[in-house]
Amino acid sequence: MIAILYQKNLPPIRDGIQKPMKPDGYSDSGADIACELHNNSIKISTPVDNPSIENNLDWVFPDTEEGIQNAINKGATVFWLNTILYKTHPIEKFFNLNNYFVGQLPSVVDIYDDKWTTNKLLKENGILIPETTLITEGDTINYKGDFPIVVKPIRGRGSQGVSLVKNEKELNAKLSSLFLSKQYGTSVYLEQFLSGQEITITVMPSGSYIINNNKKQFTTAWCLPPVKRFNHQNGIAPYNGTVAVIKNSALLDNSERNSNQIIAVCKQCEKVAELLHIKAPIRIDCRADEKGNYYLFDVNMKPNMTGPSRPQRKNQDSLSSLAARGIGWNYFDLLKNMLNQKWTANL
Repeated sequence: MIAILYQKNLPPIRDGIQKPMKPDGYSDSGADIACELHNNSIKISTPVDNPSIENNLDWVFPDTEEGIQNAINKGATVFWLNTILYKTHPIEKFFNLNNYFVGQLPSVVDIYDDKWTTNKLLKENGILIPETTLITEGDTINYKGDFPIVVKPIRGRGSQGVSLVKNEKELNAKLSSLFLSKQYGTSVYLEQFLSGQEITITVMPSGSYIINNNKKQFTTAWCLPPVKRFNHQNGIAPYNGTVAVIKNSALLDNSERNSNQIIAVCKQCEKVAELLHIKAPIRIDCRADEKGNYYLFDVNMKPNMTGPSRPQRKNQDSLSSLAARGIGWNYFDLLKNMLNQKWTANL
């Protein structure tokens, strides 16, 4: 039986950096997952006996020690980690039991949720990334590069806190506002703005998958078809909680997918996934320069997994579920193939 976990509390501060928390702790996407599995006769453990289709929290367990134990008491042996993970996360206390997990290793997420650390690893391994500059609270701001420039949290969540600034005055005002809010901690970074097309690529871990009713074995990480983004707001793709991704995103067509630039960036994304030793899908956001060459600018260890499994959520496709359609998968096909990659800490 499967239990879906959602985020109950803020993650711990790491080196002065705070990752913000989504207000509902991803209980909305967790309920989407649970309902879709339930609708397709997959056994789900829920906190209440008769969950309401409208109530997210009827379908998901908090990712606390008490919440996880409650799920086990109700028969759960598989835990879908639809939450923010970190080293010493309560789920680690249940690794020595015969449980299975869908998601990343918490210790790995703890490292690579730090975008500055991840960018350094990527650059050292020949991955194309934009130029970046670290800014720490209290330091003298002495940025001499080109504008516009993107200001980003180090442990961000989607496009929350991300801004495009056009001059030094806007930069100083934005940095002052971010540090005053304390929402993202004591450091942020500046990122070169790329003016070309933005795409997002979902990368799946190695494993056995069902595609077009045929079993296919992947010995290394592999990419779902890229999704292009459009209708940016001030140069930044808006947060999906504000604008549904179906309003500003679409699969690349076959001719676009087969271009040299897209083939090259997919190979780079697969290399990143291997470097990070992924156990579940990740999503990598990429953007082209004026010559059409793509740079990787954001590695998301936990892609959003919302889906249209409930009547009131029919417009809630995620970028990854859009990508899955490119190989003939619907929302359930994506979730079922993710479930097939479940792992145990005893292996």
